[in-house]
Amino acid sequence: MPNCFDLIPRSPRAHFQILFYGAIVRLLHRVERLGQPLKDLLERYPFWGRYQAEIAPYLPADLPPDPAAWWEEQVCDWEASAPRSAPPLPLLALKNLPETGSLGRTAFLLCGLVEEDSRFGTLFAHLQAPLTDRRPTQELLAQLLAPAVPGMGPDAFAVCGGLLRVGALEILNPHAPRSEWLLRVPAAAWEAARGADHLSTGSAALHPAESFPLPQELILPPDFRQRLLQAPALLQDGRARVLALRGTPGSDRLRIAGALARSLGRRLMEVAPLPARPVESAEPPGEDRRDRGLGVLCTLLHAVPVFTFDLGPGETGQIPDLLGYNGPVIALLGAEGGLRGGLADQVLALTIPTPGPDLRLRHWQAALKNFPAEDLPVIANRFLLPGGYIRQAAAMAIAQAGLENRRAVRLEDVRQAARALNRQMLDNLADRIEAGGDWDQLIVSAGTLDRLRELEQRCLHREHLLDHLGPAFGPSPNRGVRALFSGASGTGKTLAARILAASLGMDLYRVDLASIINKYIGETEKNLHRVLSRAEEMDIILLLDEGDSLLGNRTEVKSSNDRYANLETNYLLQRLEHYGGIILVTTNAAQNIDSAFQRRMDVVVHFVPPGAEERLAIWQLHLPEGHAVRPELLAQVAARCDLTGGQIRNAALLAALLAVSSGSGTVQDEHLRGAVRAEYRKAGAVCPLDEDRPVDHPAYQYDQFMRILSL
Repeated sequence: MPNCFDLIPRSPRAHFQILFYGAIVRLLHRVERLGQPLKDLLERYPFWGRYQAEIAPYLPADLPPDPAAWWEEQVCDWEASAPRSAPPLPLLALKNLPETGSLGRTAFLLCGLVEEDSRFGTLFAHLQAPLTDRRPTQELLAQLLAPAVPGMGPDAFAVCGGLLRVGALEILNPHAPRSEWLLRVPAAAWEAARGADHLSTGSAALHPAESFPLPQELILPPDFRQRLLQAPALLQDGRARVLALRGTPGSDRLRIAGALARSLGRRLMEVAPLPARPVESAEPPGEDRRDRGLGVLCTLLHAVPVFTFDLGPGETGQIPDLLGYNGPVIALLGAEGGLRGGLADQVLALTIPTPGPDLRLRHWQAALKNFPAEDLPVIANRFLLPGGYIRQAAAMAIAQAGLENRRAVRLEDVRQAARALNRQMLDNLADRIEAGGDWDQLIVSAGTLDRLRELEQRCLHREHLLDHLGPAFGPSPNRGVRALFSGASGTGKTLAARILAASLGMDLYRVDLASIINKYIGETEKNLHRVLSRAEEMDIILLLDEGDSLLGNRTEVKSSNDRYANLETNYLLQRLEHYGGIILVTTNAAQNIDSAFQRRMDVVVHFVPPGAEERLAIWQLHLPEGHAVRPELLAQVAARCDLTGGQIRNAALLAALLAVSSGSGTVQDEHLRGAVRAEYRKAGAVCPLDEDRPVDHPAYQYDQFMRILSL
């Protein structure tokens, strides 16, 4: 016998429509048992007439004793005869849940009638009199779900209980008696049941499968691609329930997850980042309202849930118990932290490798598409960005070229795009320092300059160097460069960092240690993890100024404070050893730095106070062109005044200010003398230029008076 729904297309929307009609059929043929004559209700609520007219063509001429049960049988036969190529049906997936079944699906649709047509709310209020609520109560639903023959079906209250457990229904008045609970279908679940292609809730967003490439189309190393291609089969047959993808936020984690979901024939449900918990915490996690109903939503949408965890050292991410869902789960993680929860023992872990020059070149070619670029191999070698950030930078670079009406992307366009990305990712974690200058502007000893040049070459060839190491190095070396700048304040450490950044064409960011160090246990490590991970991924030069406060010597453990301080030091030791970017640490007290840190530094540069010849060169660089200072005085100042480069800079600035204030605008001898004296007064010392003056000289007496006050 042909099915009455054979001519209806096998689509989620059509499936929803016939089941929606089935709920109306049940309502029509159950109201009389509530003491409500159907004829009176049809006259009072004439909107039913339209639905009756739409339903009538599917009903047989000889109406069966229980039309609702007959309709359900016809729907089940229609579902069973669907071809394997038919799209997934959300309400069929809901029916197949152990907590739901056919009767649970009907309860879901009865509660949702008011979502589709608000006039059903008026009818529900009438049927529940003297209650005036427009949502069905659990008692009304139980009466509508009861079989035609009393006692011949399951407990309707138990059916509602299953829907409530998985979050397919919500209770609006949980403090009322159970029979008076008002039941509502969550808006997202109803949209999913109707066959929505796009859905976004406050904590999750649906991505169509077609928005992602297939796994074989991803730009990945061959060995990792091979492992990735085997993952869907393991998830499909249940040998693994959770795929943990480790990688940086820019490493295409979500894109890879979407490709896997597509290979499984599923969509992707991206869940907002979940909170982390300390690994030693034993108390059970509290219920996260975002988890409620998420499982059944993924079942309805035929989607793989993807959870993103931003974990620091010593933290774990809780995989929620997704009631109403029995498919694969994907977790996106960084290098730190772990997973816990009921599914944590069924995890398949994959770590996304950092792309090398060849893969980065392919990423740039794919991101730029048909837009030409000058020196693309140079760009791929220069900007060590992961694939996700390469796509963003390529779009920005194309826009930058368009602003200048050019048809080709240049290196400077990419540099500007990378700088914009850096600001987005790093400005709330570190302070950007303007890179600039060249090595001719840095007056240091020959040995110090040689070490800085060595550091520059180390940074330039840090990636290619790995291909020229002997077998004894093993797989441990990374492309990171760690340098320590030690020396007194004002000897040129920060200036050297700025020049190095300019020479390499990279951005320089300085970490504010006041925002890093935290008195609460574990917070310092988390702050360091955030800064170092982001800087490593964005490939910038990170400057840890006054780093001895973080890299200090470990102490003998005499109290809990000592133990936790040593833990911070141990974490930083391990993190620096595996750091993949360029990090510069400056210190004024190298003797206070733990020897283990110095051993892990690739380059150690000592900055010593300048000698007389170096001070003369620094003065000549900082004094303005056309100054009127006598060469003899300048040589005398350089020889007798033992100032650092930073102090000379301050004095030259003050001398220029004195010249402007005097009205001449040209730096004279007296301006230079006054500026040098002021610099010595700041240090609480006697200016050597005044040593030949008699003690009754007014200027000498003033300097002595100011020195005594400063003491």
